[in-house]
This record gives sequence, structure tokens and C-alpha cells, in this order.
Amino acid sequence: MSSPASAFTISDHFTNKDPIVKAIYKTILNTVKDLGPVKEEAKKTSIHLVKTSAFAGIATRKSYLILTVKSKTDVQSTRIARREQASASRWHLEIKLESPAAVDTEVIKWLKAAYEIS
Repeated sequence: MSSPASAFTISDHFTNKDPIVKAIYKTILNTVKDLGPVKEEAKKTSIHLVKTSAFAGIATRKSYLILTVKSKTDVQSTRIARREQASASRWHLEIKLESPAAVDTEVIKWLKAAYEIS
């Protein structure tokens, strides 16, 4: 019998969402898998991408997703919808992505930096 903590699956996060949301997710996943080993962990409200610790979180919405990346510093960009200083040397940066094309060189750079510190 599965425990409630493991009751969430990756596919649950895409139920009743526009197909574009899964396409954006696949683009992110393909990008980070080029960096090295990545584990996907389904949580209640998001999907965590993990190296040794979580370096990115993905929250799905009806027609877009919110990517949260770990950072050593605050990053100044109009694309960052929300920023939170998690500790003295850790920031969590939220980026709203509305298409696979939004996973561009800037977002890939942030994902790579997050992967390296995890």
C-alpha cells in the first residue's frame, strides 16, 4: 500500500492542463538532462528536479508553468516574477513560462547555475 507522500505522480500535474504546459516541461527536462543526472520528484503542489538536492521546482497552471530555480545571488531580470532570499547565500527565483520557446539561453543559464550548486 502506498503512503500519501508517494500518492502524487508527475502525470497528475498535467491533468486538466493545456498541452502546452507538458511541452514546456519536456523542454526544461531535456535541457537539464544534458547537464547530468536528474531525478524528478512529484510533490503535492509541484515537481522538483533534483541532483543531490532540488535545484528547480515546477508548478503547473492551466496554460503555463512557474519555474523556480535556486541561485547563489539575486538576479536582476524583468522575467523574474518573484524572488525570495532563502538564506544568506541562496535565492529562489520564479519565472513564468508560457511556451517551450521561453526556455531560452537566459533560462538555460539559470538552470545550469542552479544545477551546479545543488
